[in-house]
Amino acid sequence: MKITKWVMMAVFALMCATLAVGQDAGAEKKSTGTAVKDATKTAAKDTKKGAKTASKDTEVAAKKTAHATRTAAKNTEKGAKTAAKDTEKGAKTAEKHTEKATKTAGKDTEKAADKTGSAVKKGVKGVGHDVKKGTEKTADTLK
Repeated sequence: MKITKWVMMAVFALMCATLAVGQDAGAEKKSTGTAVKDATKTAAKDTKKGAKTASKDTEVAAKKTAHATRTAAKNTEKGAKTAAKDTEKGAKTAEKHTEKATKTAGKDTEKAADKTGSAVKKGVKGVGHDVKKGTEKTADTLK
């Protein structure tokens, strides 16, 4: 694309040079053939220079693109490693918390069972005591 642009510019310069030489023909007394040769040489040099510049620009752009691609790949790899580490840490923490909660729930259940058993025993004793008192009162009444 750039080379075509440079070629078009060279052709335009050649045409301008031809017109300029034609207007100055009386002043310099160069032949038209010599002027055209000179213009052609200049155009060829300009085209060659433009092609080199375009080649260098393309090479620089390719290097920058390659560098950006490598940088993006490294950043993606670092991000993946960090995410994996964070996930692993989160899983370990969750495991510890779950284990602790399970132990606590087990202890609470055991305490509740002990209290319930104790309450049932007290209730049974109370009922038995009341029955005994009731029986004694009935016996006293009957005497």
